[in-house]
Amino acid sequence: MTEFSGPARFNHVAMSMPADSLDENGRADICRFYSEVFGWQEHPSMTEDRKRLVMGVHSYDQFVFLIADEEPMRAPRLDHFGLAVDTIEQLHEVLNRAKALAESDDRVDIIDYEVEDHGVLKLHSFYVGYLLPMMVEVQYFEFAA
Repeated sequence: MTEFSGPARFNHVAMSMPADSLDENGRADICRFYSEVFGWQEHPSMTEDRKRLVMGVHSYDQFVFLIADEEPMRAPRLDHFGLAVDTIEQLHEVLNRAKALAESDDRVDIIDYEVEDHGVLKLHSFYVGYLLPMMVEVQYFEFAA
């Protein structure tokens, strides 16, 4: 039997949403938040009013795909997908951006920063949710010297 290493990384996350959430105003809110907090950009050529929104996540082959459905995804608050950052400073920058937007929009849901110390690894993280069925967990892995 040969060893199988599998795919190297995630390339997208897809979630279904109510069509009303993907109308012009809904898409504008979603794009504003995720652009300001994470730097994601809408792929306008993929957008279809009340049907689809695709946001690029820093490269052409990484994206969040939102699709309208009559029976949209419903997820418990802690269902999420994770993003890793390269530095602790980046983690705090993203958290500060989310908190700044939360001051003017009560739809922003933040589970604040915490550190899990596993000895050889400290896992720094926080969660943020905004209008999507799933939250985003942002993590920084700090390895012991």
